[in-house]
Amino acid sequence: MLPILSIVIPVLNEAPGIALTLAALAPLRARGVEVIVVDGGSADATVALATPWADAVMTGPSGRARQMNAGAVVAKGEALLFLHADTQLPPMADQLVIHALEPLHTTGWGRFDVRIDGAPWMLPVVATLMNLRSRWSGIATGDQAIFMLRALFDAVGGFPDQPLMEDVEISRRLRAVSPPVCLREQVRTSGRRWESRGVWRTIFLMWRLRWRYWRGEPAAALAEAYR
Repeated sequence: MLPILSIVIPVLNEAPGIALTLAALAPLRARGVEVIVVDGGSADATVALATPWADAVMTGPSGRARQMNAGAVVAKGEALLFLHADTQLPPMADQLVIHALEPLHTTGWGRFDVRIDGAPWMLPVVATLMNLRSRWSGIATGDQAIFMLRALFDAVGGFPDQPLMEDVEISRRLRAVSPPVCLREQVRTSGRRWESRGVWRTIFLMWRLRWRYWRGEPAAALAEAYR
């Protein structure tokens, strides 16, 4: 029996946390969910640590968008969910997604609300604003675990082949077809990006990059600025 839902996880040097992320998906796998890990050339033990916890661990081309597209090619599910390696789904995420994508409830794609784990007191505020912005704009971020029907993924051409803002761009394409289902159940994502760079600095950086992207600057130039 083919799985109804396939979860695709792009990874690169995620040895410290990948086993924890995948272990949390074991109950979903027991219910028939397929888990595919796509490595982008890790120099650590990511692949070895992921192998016991996934249905497939494959090496893909470097770059998150390319890795997710590569995973989608081999995925067997009728629905796809793209999960960051440092993000954990709620316990019944598979049932929430399947229900959201049923014909009576769906427009074909959606995402979860996000909660950011970490010490800085601003992180809950950042998460709340991300969720509100997403509802208002119809644009989802990768941290929110974007999911969609495979047919819709194929119809919009998958993730664009660009090094940054691939989540924003596929959201724009999907939104042109239909608005997203915005689930209020939360995924938990690591606050390491905000903690390492500073919360305010990261907020200003991401807003500046988004503004430049909306003005038409190429994603490659923005990726260089992000690095």
